[in-house]
Amino acid sequence: MAGGIMVPSDGPAAGYGGGLTLSVFMSCLVAASGGLIFGYDIGISGGVSEMEPFLKRFFPHVLKRMAETKGNEYCLYDSQTLTAFTSSLYVAGLVASLVASRVTKAMGRQAVMLMGGALFFAGGAMTGAAVNIAMLIVGRMLLGFGIGFTNQAAPLFLAEMAPSQWRGAFTAGFQFFLALGVLIANLTNYATANVSWGWRLSLGLAGAPAIVIFIGALFLTDTPSSLVMRGQVDRARDALLRVRGPGADVDAEFKDIVRAVEVARQSEDGAFRRMATRREYRPHLVLAVAVPMFFQLTGVVVLAFFSPLVFRTIGFGSNAALMGAVILGAVNLGSLMLSTLVIDRYGRKVLFMVGGIQMIICHVAVAWIMGAKIGKSGEAAMARPYAVAVLVFTCLNSAGFGWSWGPLGWVVPSEIFPVDIRSAGQSMNVSIGLCLTFVQTQSFLAMLCRFKYATFAFYAAWVAIMTVFIALFLPETKGIPLESMGIVWVRHWYWKRFVQNQGNSGQTST
Repeated sequence: MAGGIMVPSDGPAAGYGGGLTLSVFMSCLVAASGGLIFGYDIGISGGVSEMEPFLKRFFPHVLKRMAETKGNEYCLYDSQTLTAFTSSLYVAGLVASLVASRVTKAMGRQAVMLMGGALFFAGGAMTGAAVNIAMLIVGRMLLGFGIGFTNQAAPLFLAEMAPSQWRGAFTAGFQFFLALGVLIANLTNYATANVSWGWRLSLGLAGAPAIVIFIGALFLTDTPSSLVMRGQVDRARDALLRVRGPGADVDAEFKDIVRAVEVARQSEDGAFRRMATRREYRPHLVLAVAVPMFFQLTGVVVLAFFSPLVFRTIGFGSNAALMGAVILGAVNLGSLMLSTLVIDRYGRKVLFMVGGIQMIICHVAVAWIMGAKIGKSGEAAMARPYAVAVLVFTCLNSAGFGWSWGPLGWVVPSEIFPVDIRSAGQSMNVSIGLCLTFVQTQSFLAMLCRFKYATFAFYAAWVAIMTVFIALFLPETKGIPLESMGIVWVRHWYWKRFVQNQGNSGQTST
């Protein structure tokens, strides 16, 4: 080892004992359900923003603006105040994710998931009972704190608990539950859209997934890596034995965990400083920034927020737009189910490539149809067959995201960092993602109003860039144990120049 990155002298430690036990399955299932709270919020906010009773109570000026801009379909929902209702959550989430790195390291993954569930429950209760905008925004900020904590801890828990041969599928479970949360939220919006107080039910039901993650986390044991980091070595070994199975030989895996933690303790610099200043962490720093940035710039995430408003823009009625969002959520969930079956068989890069090409084609198709049928002015009405075609391409776009960037945006950051910077790396991943979520949710409707159909061409260009980047700079991590991940950097055509001295240092670990 060198610089805190462990490199096995004889290849990845594929011989770790243990298999797929009931304990590891249930533990990962509970942790992955943390994605429910994020997904529910993504799905609920766009639909609620389209409900007239909600707009009448909190944003009457938006209804007035909609009437004034009726001649321009692109600008129907262009309101910074309305988008602030959605985006305010992610400012709070950004702050929480930065704090969560230290809290996760000091208190463990389980405690942070408990805190996240409790905060999200409080936020859901406050937004559902809101009587003014101030109460609504405070509730959204509490939801944001809950998301910031949960998004920090749950993917780390999954990556550290899952056996290496199934790590991709288990970590992708976080995105699966996120997509399930989106679908549940869209169904809730559709069911409550015609009830005057339906928006209260939609917002207040955020407490349901929060209860799931909170109660489930009470029965979890923390990860072996986290327990060793906090000096609880005996508990860590018991936890590892429990999840790998009573008859498993966990000596090799446990020794690697302890050794990796010892490396983390030997360093005097802070984790963030090490990532920023030390050459051997350059690959991790680049991917810690690039992966969450590209994840957001697929355009699929922000479309999930505002899909009902986009479908209204292309001519669907209120109920049809909400049903379109339901269909979109169902397609995304189905594609995620497919990805869990192949992610550990074919690897990460193949899915990135296939999904990227599919998203490029769909973004370009949507841009072309909207440009041809609505035009630059936005005054032309789109005929129903073309509106349906936009819905189809949007669903295909979501499917491409669902079996590529959707799950892999969580899987890759959770597995590429050595233990000494793992909490910091995940914190950076979450904070950059939430920061860009805020920027995009605040600006998307304004961008649609000004860029019009070119908005989708903008996202197509970004997907093309990120697909090339992944092809060149992401090493394949399929099946590599976390404590042996250093080998992928040493073997990579580009990154080996930053870590090539590790293998010759005479300190390699087995």
